[in-house]
Amino acid sequence: MSNSQTRNPKTPDPKKFAAGFPGDFLFGVATASYQIEGSTKADGRKPSIWDAFSNMPGRVYQAHNGDVACDHYNRWEQDLDLIQEMGVEAYRFSIAWPRIIPEGTGRINEQGLDFYDRLIDGCKARGIKTYATLYHWDLPLSLMGDGGWAARSTAYAFQRYAKVVMARLGDRLDAVATFNEPWCIVWLSHLYGIHAPGEKNMQAALHAMHHVNLAHGLGVEAIRHVTPNVPVGTVINAASIIAGSDSPADLAAAERAHQFHNGAFFDPVFKGEYPQAFLEALGDRMPVVEEGDLKIISQKLDWWGLNYYKPDRVHADAERKGDFPWTVEAKPASDVKTDIGWEVYAPGLKLLVEDLYRRYELPDCYITENGACYNMEPVGGEVDDQPRLDYYVEHLSVVADLIKDGYPMKGYFAWSLMDNFEWAEGYRMRFGLVHVNYETQERTIKKSGKWYRELAAQFPRGNHKSG
Repeated sequence: MSNSQTRNPKTPDPKKFAAGFPGDFLFGVATASYQIEGSTKADGRKPSIWDAFSNMPGRVYQAHNGDVACDHYNRWEQDLDLIQEMGVEAYRFSIAWPRIIPEGTGRINEQGLDFYDRLIDGCKARGIKTYATLYHWDLPLSLMGDGGWAARSTAYAFQRYAKVVMARLGDRLDAVATFNEPWCIVWLSHLYGIHAPGEKNMQAALHAMHHVNLAHGLGVEAIRHVTPNVPVGTVINAASIIAGSDSPADLAAAERAHQFHNGAFFDPVFKGEYPQAFLEALGDRMPVVEEGDLKIISQKLDWWGLNYYKPDRVHADAERKGDFPWTVEAKPASDVKTDIGWEVYAPGLKLLVEDLYRRYELPDCYITENGACYNMEPVGGEVDDQPRLDYYVEHLSVVADLIKDGYPMKGYFAWSLMDNFEWAEGYRMRFGLVHVNYETQERTIKKSGKWYRELAAQFPRGNHKSG
């Protein structure tokens, strides 16, 4: 049971709450392949870096892994029925590279493509729009033999993978994203060592940064070549940087933190350059940026996705001066935290969107992930997750305010449809609108899920135009 503080503001009536959104606003739910599919050895799939990482002692909570997860690979029809029951218009899911090209390069696995054929056709049969992500962290393990994302060759392997996927599936996709959360792929996985492959090396991280950015651009080229009418974007978990105080030192630290967390990805994609201060600080540790790379990376996108969960409060740290990110987290301003320990601060989302649109020329935006971890279990067949419901109300209210202020917010995908494998946290942290009993695979719609269902019902399917 959760030991989180329960906040009980009056939950708004979904019908009245819906008035804050235009009639064509898109409501959806989101998942990711490794987190829900299971069947990691089925039908020709080969290991990903997360299969290996999960099986290394001490990497994932209690050695949990994705072998079974939510058994979505076998229960996909039941899960699509659940999405249909939720009444949302769109499903954001990711495609597992190891199912499609099991060794990253080489032979194509038709059985893997067949699964996503069935999944996408199943969505279409139920009137559910399909928003696919090509890469949500499950890199084919074989590519680590060449260095994984630290190797430039992986960017070209991704380009081919994108072509293969779009040639087979693109005719039924409403939109596609190249990557999910490059910050996690690069810094969390190659500098902090918390996610697969578990590197703690600045030079490896910087090479991964450039090669992920390059792969994004090559992927955009591939998508537009094969399926020019499918809206293409990318999904970034931009950090909402808030200075710990108004002191010049803390404000400067916050700007450096922006460059590290956000500029490393937004500047090359939306400006065609890496931040100058970033380059000056890194010197010869930066990988070679070949002629033409930044032009490939900075092709105009049709949309972009923002994943937001919490703010990052920073202050200057003299002890770490000269190293990245030159900042540490300040004490959260609020004692209200989710069960994973993240501060709840909905205004951080508004501050972030305003800041990003001030800095960059950005296309239409979708909130591609937003949600909260609370670990309530069913009692009498019901899951009373009021704090999660409060979280959704607060953050959706911010999205409505952004729309009112003229920002091009086009849709919102709740994270997540269901409880799932939460990466290094294993199965102990629950983000779902739907509770999953991992022993029986029983799904139970939570209180928050029922409210979200009522909200989505105010926006009939078919009102939204993609892209």
